[in-house]
Amino acid sequence: MTAYFIRRFLLIIPTFIGITLAVFVVMQFVPGGPVERQIMRYQMAAMTEGGASGVSATGRGSNALPEEQIEEIRRYYGFDKPVHVRYAAWLWKVLHLDLGTSYIYQDPVWDVIKSRFPVSIFLGLTGFILSYVVCVPLGVAKAVRHGSR
Repeated sequence: MTAYFIRRFLLIIPTFIGITLAVFVVMQFVPGGPVERQIMRYQMAAMTEGGASGVSATGRGSNALPEEQIEEIRRYYGFDKPVHVRYAAWLWKVLHLDLGTSYIYQDPVWDVIKSRFPVSIFLGLTGFILSYVVCVPLGVAKAVRHGSR
């Protein structure tokens, strides 16, 4: 029995690494990440300041950011580093409960989570109670009538 618990406990490590890798990959490699959002924000600001956007001789829009500025944004968000270095830095921050700043709300992630926590608790408890109110009587009824339709 002790060996079973030790094996289960040791499975926490690869499970944790797998989950963190999956979350990191989704956060880093899906379109619309922080770099693309910042580039879009600067381009929208340039468009509202400069009027209608035209196309320059290079084929890029007149409100396109220079490559140096795009590289600066990538460097700010750490996208200039190799993937394994970014993962290690991200994991270190997660282990120290530093979730950073929300790209959408521009607030610390913990504050965003805390503000939505009461709704999550309410919905979670409601689902938990409803599932037991339905499932336990059905399980008892099935056990009482074992073998019948």
